[in-house]
Amino acid sequence: MTPRIIIANLLVRLKTFRREKSAVFFTIAFPVILVLVFGAIFTKPEHLNFDLPVQDLDQSAASGLLVKSLAVDGVFKIVAIPPDAEAIAYARDHKLNLAVVIPRGFADMQARKLAKPNGDASIVVTYVYDPSSTSVTTKLQFLSAIVADANQKMSGTPPFITLAEQSILSQKYRFIEFFVPGIIAMAVMTSSLSGALNMNAELRQKGILRKLATTPITRTDWLLSNILYQLVLAVISTTSILLVSYLVFDVRLQLNGWLPLYIVLEVFAFVGMGMMLTPIAREAESAVAAANAILFPMMFLSGTFFPVEMMPGFLQTFARVLPLYYVNEGLRASMIFLDNLAALRCAAIIAGVAAAVFAAGTLVTRWDREAG
Repeated sequence: MTPRIIIANLLVRLKTFRREKSAVFFTIAFPVILVLVFGAIFTKPEHLNFDLPVQDLDQSAASGLLVKSLAVDGVFKIVAIPPDAEAIAYARDHKLNLAVVIPRGFADMQARKLAKPNGDASIVVTYVYDPSSTSVTTKLQFLSAIVADANQKMSGTPPFITLAEQSILSQKYRFIEFFVPGIIAMAVMTSSLSGALNMNAELRQKGILRKLATTPITRTDWLLSNILYQLVLAVISTTSILLVSYLVFDVRLQLNGWLPLYIVLEVFAFVGMGMMLTPIAREAESAVAAANAILFPMMFLSGTFFPVEMMPGFLQTFARVLPLYYVNEGLRASMIFLDNLAALRCAAIIAGVAAAVFAAGTLVTRWDREAG
């Protein structure tokens, strides 16, 4: 091993990377764009607020109090519907996914119920809704809870069962906190596997790999300089993702020694995987296809963008075979859940995979066997 040759080759690779705009984009800009886009879409305030159109046909003090109670705790923002409008037509014309209609006679029936709590007086408050809406279910859950609370207060009896929450986490986390570790894992995987595979295929196609056997650089020096190059790119990509996440979305992630360990293990694993595929991808074009055949299933089935538990059972089983799944799980265990035991277990699995594929990749990367 010659440090001077390793550093010289590393510097050449970094200069080449700086000139390749597409490589810079997919290594740095693309993961950052994903964080910005998905963060903007899914990051919501801690306290949800919905517009709730209400048509008060009774126009009484009692119905007015009900309208106010619907806005309790700031869950709903009440929007009045004109009393002379036809509710269903109004909701359709104004593209409303949920509207509440308080009927005439509400005050009279409430007075009868208060006078005789055990009587049979009741009133039907209608809600008009769009079942195709994705958010209407959440709105209806809040509405049902508010109505149940109002019924309980009118009956005058305290609730027998109350709920108390206790989180498994030390603090609440948002979707962006779940998303960022997955994007880090995806970016490092993409850079390492595509970089190793595409570079080796291109050099092989040009006949350079065979010519390296006639130079002072050894195979060990070549592999170490490539590993260092991918580690530098992984650090740059991870730093960019974290900076944007903290500055734009104020994420609350725990940064500790697990993160650099996972980056190193992931680089070795996917660089080794790229080297293993090099004999198959003899041209640069086929290298791209081979890389995509590995990257896309891992990217979408390993829990990068959403929890694996959302998938069907057979896909969950398949996901647990993929190396990226354990990188995602390990990073979230260390950065969100602070579960060192789970982080250690996932790191051990990735270390085993990395050792196996890197050793296999090293064996197939033989300059004297290249066709030139």
